[in-house]
Amino acid sequence: MATYKEKVGTSVVNYAGDYPGAVDGELWYDSTNKDFKYQYLNVSSAGSWATGGSLNTGRSDLASTIAASPTSSLIAGGGTPGAETEKYNGSTWTEVSDLNTGRFSLRGAGDSNTAALAFGGYGLPPTGNVVTAATELWNGASWTEVSDLTTARQALAPAGTSTSALASGGATNTATVANTEQWNGASWTEVSDLNTARSGVTGFGLVNTAAIAQGSNAIPTGSLTELWNGTSWTEVADINTPRRTQSGAGVYTSGLVFGGETPGAASVGNTETWNGLAWTETTDLNTAVRSAGSSGTTNSTGTASPSALCIGGLDSPGNNITTTQEWIGPGAPVGAWSTETSMNTARKSLGGAGTSNTAALAYGGSGPPTYDLTESYNGTNWTEVNDLNSAKTSMGCAGSYTAAISFGSGGASTDTELWNGTNWTETTNMNTGRGSMGTAMAGTTTAALGAGGANGGVKNLTEQWNGSNWTEVNDINTTRYSIAGAGTVTSALIAGGYTPGGQTADTESWNGTNWTEVNNLNQTRYNFKGSGVSNTSALAFGGQPGTGAGTAKTELWTGSSWSQQNDRNTAVVGPASSGTITSALGFGGEGPPALAVTESWSVPSTTVKTISTD
Repeated sequence: MATYKEKVGTSVVNYAGDYPGAVDGELWYDSTNKDFKYQYLNVSSAGSWATGGSLNTGRSDLASTIAASPTSSLIAGGGTPGAETEKYNGSTWTEVSDLNTGRFSLRGAGDSNTAALAFGGYGLPPTGNVVTAATELWNGASWTEVSDLTTARQALAPAGTSTSALASGGATNTATVANTEQWNGASWTEVSDLNTARSGVTGFGLVNTAAIAQGSNAIPTGSLTELWNGTSWTEVADINTPRRTQSGAGVYTSGLVFGGETPGAASVGNTETWNGLAWTETTDLNTAVRSAGSSGTTNSTGTASPSALCIGGLDSPGNNITTTQEWIGPGAPVGAWSTETSMNTARKSLGGAGTSNTAALAYGGSGPPTYDLTESYNGTNWTEVNDLNSAKTSMGCAGSYTAAISFGSGGASTDTELWNGTNWTETTNMNTGRGSMGTAMAGTTTAALGAGGANGGVKNLTEQWNGSNWTEVNDINTTRYSIAGAGTVTSALIAGGYTPGGQTADTESWNGTNWTEVNNLNQTRYNFKGSGVSNTSALAFGGQPGTGAGTAKTELWTGSSWSQQNDRNTAVVGPASSGTITSALGFGGEGPPALAVTESWSVPSTTVKTISTD
């Protein structure tokens, strides 16, 4: 029998405890516990939708680069703008040159935002709703009119690239058709028809010889799926939820269909994945839409990177929306908490600052008594450093472990202090003293934000710090205190807290000028903490739900909704925090009593398994 080294290429490592150098699946011997161990990466079992950059102009029934990466996509036309074109770089949409012929219900092909094809659709006034055969080619800078479709039509199924595309089904001015045409980079050629004529159909595929067509405007045939092999169409497994005006992305062996409308709903969020043989229902869109654009090359990359986009579309009331929804397939790394070295002094309601789980600052708080203590964390140990000028608790906080800010405090203090990596210095006070605010945790010593809070009464005030002075800006919508916060002075998020009427799960997003109510937390709570760099990227953990014990629950915000994540190891109320959604630290708080516990949140994370030698 072959040895482990002969099979794997390395010897079994002998290590006292969990081996930090282990790779995924590697076996080692824990000499302390006398066990063999291995570790594996924690990954998601199902896909999820996150929010990407917003379009400049909301639209539906548009052309999109169906075979493009989510980091290099293009859209054109649509019901509202007609001819406007935008390109996407994975985070931001930018307006570029318009189509020559404005239209809607057109379709597109392409594998990047520099090479695309737009074809078919309805013409706009003054020609009216007349179906067109117009085809245009995008070279990264402008559109050029090229050879028309053989059959003019709209609401057809697209697939492929700007040099190898497929156009199937759709509707002419007088009838629904089954026609299929192949594009070779210069002209369209009629090939074998779909088995069932239909419009309002979606399609996807990377080339004109391997594609899929799914759905129909006629709901009874909305479950139909056909597979193209370059020569003919074959009916394969039906989708689980029949619908029309849905969107799709991927390849004929690994795709997904999402959104659309069913007889009982104006727009739906249903999402189904395709594995080449069958459809499987999975996580719904965050925002139900129909007639949206799409792009993507697979239903999963096995990473945290998006593999498909749902772009714009019509929401349930029928509004053209600007939302981009990004699909992250199953197998993506997920986060987990690990217990680290405790602080030197146990305390609750303290301030915290830091940009990761390896560099943080803890200051103030109470045991009781109320502390002026400051500790610095280097990823391994906490070290006591110079104290605050005055003891305080429940203060606002932001910054890094070398440049932090403390402002306000319980008891209506207006104090503001700045940390330069060595000492705290008193500076200009806030306009309204208060504690337990929601703060932009990714703020700096020259740009900070505090919202809500309490000073004997609950407040809805927001104040912004510019490095010299505090300025009152627009109020939050829900008056509250003991709020979790994340982000910066131009892109912040607050969630939860305590209102005059009790606890809340309300979440509000700040764009630098105004607060907007968005989707609530899953768990109502207060006196908890957040981390994250913007109003589309936040983590919330711990806190007080109801009147019972504290919680260990962790939730992730990706721009449109909160999702449950792995719990902390220790339930905690009133902790401090630092970091981002992939590298965060939670420290202190109370159980009760006051705690010194420190936990680190990491994405990716691993699980260690033991093979007993008994």
